[in-house]
Amino acid sequence: MAIAAAAVIVPMGVIFFISGLFINFNQAACFILIRPFSKNTYRRVNRILAELLWLELVWLVDWWAGVKIKLYMDPETFRLMGKEHALLIANHRSDIDWLVGWVLAQRSGCLGSALAVMKKSSKFLPVLGWSMWFSEYLFLERSWANDENTLKSGLQQLWDYPQPFWLALFVEGTRFTQAKLLAAQEYAASAGLPVPKNVLIPRTKGFVTAVSHMRSFVPAIYDATIAIPKSSPAPTMLRIFKGQSSVVHVHIKRHEMKDLPENDDGIAQWCRDIFLAKDKLLDIHIAQDTFGEQQLQNVVRPVKSFVVVASWACVLIFGAAKFLQSTALLSSWKGVAISAALLAVVTVLMQILIRFSQSEHSTPAKPNSINQHSGNGQVKQH
Repeated sequence: MAIAAAAVIVPMGVIFFISGLFINFNQAACFILIRPFSKNTYRRVNRILAELLWLELVWLVDWWAGVKIKLYMDPETFRLMGKEHALLIANHRSDIDWLVGWVLAQRSGCLGSALAVMKKSSKFLPVLGWSMWFSEYLFLERSWANDENTLKSGLQQLWDYPQPFWLALFVEGTRFTQAKLLAAQEYAASAGLPVPKNVLIPRTKGFVTAVSHMRSFVPAIYDATIAIPKSSPAPTMLRIFKGQSSVVHVHIKRHEMKDLPENDDGIAQWCRDIFLAKDKLLDIHIAQDTFGEQQLQNVVRPVKSFVVVASWACVLIFGAAKFLQSTALLSSWKGVAISAALLAVVTVLMQILIRFSQSEHSTPAKPNSINQHSGNGQVKQH
């Protein structure tokens, strides 16, 4: 990691991990003391705690890097966002698709109840993964034999969720790269399927399971298409930490859950058709650098994340000053060594977070396993 980047990343990392450990501790306390007696009360409290942590990453996108997210959708969908349960499916285009989702959830007032289906290793990420576990994210192993019961059980637990939630499901199963697209194209050609140009082939088994278990209490599916305009560099966690801006275009179409087919094969075909339409929509975006005639909704940058980060920074700076004053930690070589070691740990943790988010380190879907009705569509973020 370059020295200039470290000079920015380390202070941010100190704030994030110290405040995050404090929030994790409170989440654990609530899980032990509140959840056994009232799951809904626990969820309402945890929603606030999780938001206090996740707003720090939203601040990075909104205020530090100034990433511009342009949202294309009809006014009725825009009005309903954040006011209803929804299953959100999207193409997995960039390293920060999950953060784009968090930004939109924050704009809609449901950041603390934004959920996702994720790979199992994510829950072991210090602070971030732990907060997701307390927030009831669903963690899978990418093996349907092991994941089927886990997914069904997790989905059933959401039926009585007390506040509007989004459950994000990336049915391509992995993040988009040219190498993965080539593998998907080769498989599609050999299997007699439509050959995609801008998306991977959806792995529909997880989607079918989600629809089957959620259609009784989730009214809508948000079909999100993410694109990066030609004039903008692709956003990454490292660019964001450096304060380098990007532009992201998001098209969202709302589908009534009740309008989906009743049988599993019909649901799977509906998903495949959605991705065919998404592929054509991305063709339009490539040609025009916009999503055609779709209405651009105004999503202004709210001040809430700025206030939260400023408050955390003030508290931690004041606390650190008092601690150093009372202990004289930096007055001895031993104290300096301890402080340097702690900063080194933070640096390593931030490197892990950045590396985990990079698409080249995500696990590709094996071409021979991309069956229309056999893959477990899941989030491959971080």
